[in-house]
Amino acid sequence: MAEEEVADIKKAEQPEQLSIVATATDGIHVLAVAGDIDHHTGVALSRALDLPRTPRPRVVVDLRQVAFMDSSGINILIAAHRALTEAGGWLRLASPTGMVLRTLQLVGVDTVIDCRDTLDQALAD
Repeated sequence: MAEEEVADIKKAEQPEQLSIVATATDGIHVLAVAGDIDHHTGVALSRALDLPRTPRPRVVVDLRQVAFMDSSGINILIAAHRALTEAGGWLRLASPTGMVLRTLQLVGVDTVIDCRDTLDQALAD
């Protein structure tokens, strides 16, 4: 097997990593996400969005460094939106671009979850 073929096989077996950096600004949880959100990486996002003991949780997911999101990511965001709303809080999406923005628009998530063009807009009340 050629060295190039071995590299392709290893790449296929190891999904891209998803990086999530959690910070807080004025009591708002900010999750800066980088990488692809799919069925391999979505668990990390789901865990980061789970804020069980936070009263009235307010969360912004910064998507500017996400190039791809499949239905797994959509389902995670919808579930988080419902859970946060039920807890008296909210979820906003910031800076979705390219294919991610198009996906959100095609399935209508942008009409359910507040989507803002920039992180600053998402953090403003």
